Amino acid sequence: MSINTGSLAKFLWPGLNRSYGLAYDEHETEYPALFETRSSTKAYEETAGVSSFGLASVKPEGDSVSFDTASQSFITRFTHVTYGLGFIITREMVEDDQYTVVGDLRAKALAMSMRITKETVAANVYNRAFSGSYLGADGLEMCSTAHVAKNGPTYANELTTAAVLSEASLEQACIDIMKMKNDRGLNIKVIPDSLIVPPDLVFEASRILESSLRSGTADNDVNALKSMGKFPGGVKTNHYLTDTNNWFVRTNVPGVIHYQRRDYEFTTDNEFNSENAKFKATERYSFGWDDPRSVFGSAPA
Repeated sequence: MSINTGSLAKFLWPGLNRSYGLAYDEHETEYPALFETRSSTKAYEETAGVSSFGLASVKPEGDSVSFDTASQSFITRFTHVTYGLGFIITREMVEDDQYTVVGDLRAKALAMSMRITKETVAANVYNRAFSGSYLGADGLEMCSTAHVAKNGPTYANELTTAAVLSEASLEQACIDIMKMKNDRGLNIKVIPDSLIVPPDLVFEASRILESSLRSGTADNDVNALKSMGKFPGGVKTNHYLTDTNNWFVRTNVPGVIHYQRRDYEFTTDNEFNSENAKFKATERYSFGWDDPRSVFGSAPA
């Protein structure tokens, strides 16, 4: 698996006009728009829900106040995973390299692979949001029409009938989000913050949210989504979402979380016997979710 003089023969001789393929311009870091980041000092982190109190009841004169209780809800564990990649290159290739390809492999190509790995791992939480193979603490996928509340009714964080991205579907998503309740069935302030879309939907998202008047109609109606400021965080394009039709709304509720256990580290070493040089990069982190109210989604066919 080592890179030797035969692997990169053209880079041993003068006269090569240019090389390409090791690194390209990259997208700006995108996962922070999908998650809140927290640091960690343990092998894993756990979060636990707590159900609040219900509605107060009438206290007749002279009678005792009614007493309620709180209880622990679902527990979510975030287990940190180490991701790493490296390469081995012979001493001869290092000595005879005429075009600093070794330095480019180390500083550009390896770093790019690690960054894109992290973006992919993060986006996969959303890519798997509707899959029954990836379940949360309540035994359901991240986006579901039947999430289980500990002491209350079931609730949804996806459209009852999946719909393509449109003004109507976004308005319905906003309505559903604003009607969300806590685990005891009490009204809580849940509001949409940002719209997360793949590149395939970015133009439609811009037309829907950023035009002053309603898009796709001759009526002189105001764009209610914009005038009411329903998406203060704007449109977030994520290039690592794999489905071209799925879209998501991130709400003001914390719940989609990235734990950083260990930052990116680059190290080198040499093999005594072979004199090969080794280069590697590692990083340790986890991505996941606990409170489904943090995200709302739609997965049209």
